[in-house]
Amino acid sequence: MNIEEFISGSVEGLRMATDAHRATWHLGEEKSWNVDQDSGQIIFSFEDGTIAESPVQIIGTFNSNDDTFMWGWDHPSILPALQANALRVKQFGEEHGSKELTTQKVTCTEMRAWNYTALAMRLAKANGAYRAEAAPGTFVFINFGEVHLAKET
Repeated sequence: MNIEEFISGSVEGLRMATDAHRATWHLGEEKSWNVDQDSGQIIFSFEDGTIAESPVQIIGTFNSNDDTFMWGWDHPSILPALQANALRVKQFGEEHGSKELTTQKVTCTEMRAWNYTALAMRLAKANGAYRAEAAPGTFVFINFGEVHLAKET
């Protein structure tokens, strides 16, 4: 198997899923987001009162100050229950002899962090992916599952 071709296919799948989420519930237009690690949910809030909620998995964090990605499968800030999709990537990396997928902290670009997140989405059959700034210069990359929409009352 050519890992780079598999990743490219994963990125295309992410692009199509993101287009669908943007068209149906306006992903990317949210006024706020929140990950509750204890409940395993991500919640997006919108100006019109719409709430989008979904199960979440954290793939890792990207530090733009030193261009490093720390995998979620052994991340000190991520609860074990939210590491499953990242662990799938590690297992895939072990099966295919990929050092970058099995090294806890790697030097890479932000685009490569998106590649990792798309790969995790494909391997776990997740519904989408998201990136948000967790702290200045630090971005969290996640996968999310089935999205449930509701209106605040």
